[in-house]
Amino acid sequence: MREEMLPHLSHIHAAMTSHPAADNRLATVVHLQNAGGMTASFMDMGATWLSANLPVGSERREVLLRSLDMQAHLEQSAYFGSIVGRYANRIKGSRFSLNGIEYILASNEGKNTLHGGPKGFDTLRWEIVFKAQQQVTFQLNSRDGDQGFPGNFNVTVTYTLTDDNAVEIRYEGLCDADCPISLTNHAYFNLDGESSGAKCLDHSLQLRASHYLPTRDDMTPKSEWLSVMGTTFDFNTSKNVGRDFLQGDDQVTAGGYDHAFILESACCDGKAVVALVRAQDEVVSMAVSTTKPSIQFYSGNFLDGSSGASHAYDKYEGLALETQYLPDGPNQPQWGTLCGIQKANVPYQHLTRYQFIF
Repeated sequence: MREEMLPHLSHIHAAMTSHPAADNRLATVVHLQNAGGMTASFMDMGATWLSANLPVGSERREVLLRSLDMQAHLEQSAYFGSIVGRYANRIKGSRFSLNGIEYILASNEGKNTLHGGPKGFDTLRWEIVFKAQQQVTFQLNSRDGDQGFPGNFNVTVTYTLTDDNAVEIRYEGLCDADCPISLTNHAYFNLDGESSGAKCLDHSLQLRASHYLPTRDDMTPKSEWLSVMGTTFDFNTSKNVGRDFLQGDDQVTAGGYDHAFILESACCDGKAVVALVRAQDEVVSMAVSTTKPSIQFYSGNFLDGSSGASHAYDKYEGLALETQYLPDGPNQPQWGTLCGIQKANVPYQHLTRYQFIF
């Protein structure tokens, strides 16, 4: 589609091509638009989701946080809208053993590996292999030993903007060796509007999860799952995010919510709604469906100072619902299929859907 069709698309394009990306070339920005006028924007650097812009009444509402421009994007550490991999979240000690072999990973958060390492998928230029009015596919080839992970991993991520106002993210890949693989998108949502200054603590959230993972001081998970029942982590009935905020040691350790929630397995079919978020003004809601077994719910505890599209973000101005396998899964074999170990030459296939209701 032509960028001049809507002014906000031209603004996104100019901002993200204002400065060369990490590889000293300009990013390529792609815009999708559906029949109802919703738009979604993406770029090839990090296969990043830049914008979800909704025609709300007579106005337009941007509900995704993003960096001010490419220079700010290179400086941020929030992973705004990027695809992260090979393994989302943290791997303790930057090492794991698989099939009797110990693998040493590149560290980027103290002694641990976060979101795939310092040169994870969020930092790389993906190839655009398909583009249409409502769909774009990015491809990446990650070679054996990339950030310490085994096997050659070829992966595509397809974003589809549907006519029922959903952004569907389809992950497909193949690795020629057994390897931990857990891809996610690190989008931050503010359903009251990116420029509203509203806090996600005033959003309501319903999350169909039975257990959560408490964390150590370094934010790696402890081994024992804890039931959400009777705790501040119980979102099975919708409640304001801020209602029980910073209550209890597990939240204090993380500065809020930054925990993996184990979803009800029967709901992980890519169709059932596993999370439902509603804006403070109740004009916009978002329903999340996924084939992944867990969601990392992050309340934006360390956003303060990030140079955002309309202003410098304060903490809690956006929330992330990152669908993934469990953090540190490669070191927790007792978690079984939730560990994220992908067998060699077995297709990696997952779907996550964010539907906006307004």
